Amino acid sequence: MKKLVVITGASSGFGMAMAKQFAADGYPLLLLARRVEKMEEMNLPNTMCRKVDVTDAKAFELAVSEAEAVYGKTDLLVNNAGVMLLGSIEEQDPMEWKKMLDVNVLGVMNGMKIVMNDMKERKSGTIINVSSIAGVQPFGNHAAYCASKYGVTGLTAVARGEMSAHNVRVLSVNPGAVATELLGHTTDPNIIDAYNDWKESVGAVNITADDVATTIKFAYELPQAVSLRQIIITDTMQDA
Repeated sequence: MKKLVVITGASSGFGMAMAKQFAADGYPLLLLARRVEKMEEMNLPNTMCRKVDVTDAKAFELAVSEAEAVYGKTDLLVNNAGVMLLGSIEEQDPMEWKKMLDVNVLGVMNGMKIVMNDMKERKSGTIINVSSIAGVQPFGNHAAYCASKYGVTGLTAVARGEMSAHNVRVLSVNPGAVATELLGHTTDPNIIDAYNDWKESVGAVNITADDVATTIKFAYELPQAVSLRQIIITDTMQDA
């Protein structure tokens, strides 16, 4: 049997697409999200689904330990869970800032902390953090979201430096605009409409969650000695 893959935010979007692709190739999976029924509906083989909020470090660690007891040690952790609540600094509710920082940054750090020591001891393993193109360049109405995703990009680079001597890969994947449920988190309908209008105007509507999942799986399945440190993936027609 292949080695254990852990995916957070697996109830939709990139996470669900990754789950299906890895399962199709025979990987045992631990899928984590708050909507456990969505993961269970996929009915994937050799898969454990657990209702976990990544901001709950204890529940996160317990789920990983439970899966490892069945499938062996985690070889790949994909920190994919995230929220996107767009808004301007002067008008957005600060609680939305906090939610994004808690989930998008601290949730990723919780996951890394759970698996890093064991991967160092085994001198093998891969951590892939799903950031965003908004983690490498600014966008209007994205201030707090950019702050969270720049944070993911930065902490990934720091962790890579700490883990590379132990033959552990730490990668960031930075997708551009892709049609997923993520935009639906935003509470301002005017911002949602403007975002969709922008996507249509530049033609950035063809890239899919499956495309991003395929890219992540490719990066993982390269030899352990090969590290695609940072991958920016967008629709060809997205020019910003």
